[in-house]
Amino acid sequence: MASPAPHSAAVPAPPEADPVAIRACLPAEVAAVFDAEWEHVLEAAKRSKDLAGVRDLLQNWRHHAYQELREPGAYFRMLATAARAQATRRAPQGSVDEAEMRARIDARLAEAGLDEPGHR
Repeated sequence: MASPAPHSAAVPAPPEADPVAIRACLPAEVAAVFDAEWEHVLEAAKRSKDLAGVRDLLQNWRHHAYQELREPGAYFRMLATAARAQATRRAPQGSVDEAEMRARIDARLAEAGLDEPGHR
């Protein structure tokens, strides 16, 4: 009798740059933060007639949503790490310089299929 194939967890696909798709990936507490930012950006867009802020918000939250899918709780861990760094005025343990961070971001974008022009 053949042994079953090992179970491998599939990496989820990133959500579309759409508020409904993004929100569906977020736990309730994080979705509330998204909702507040969404309302603020929409009001600013109404006043300015410029959608750049809306596009920027969706792109930013697309990354947060994807990270939440991959590592639940990532958003609030990121906020806690930033708060500690500000309070102590020290970079978190394991921090990398700007060049290394850019390389990591580019690699993740490529992995997610977001390395084409217009996706940043």
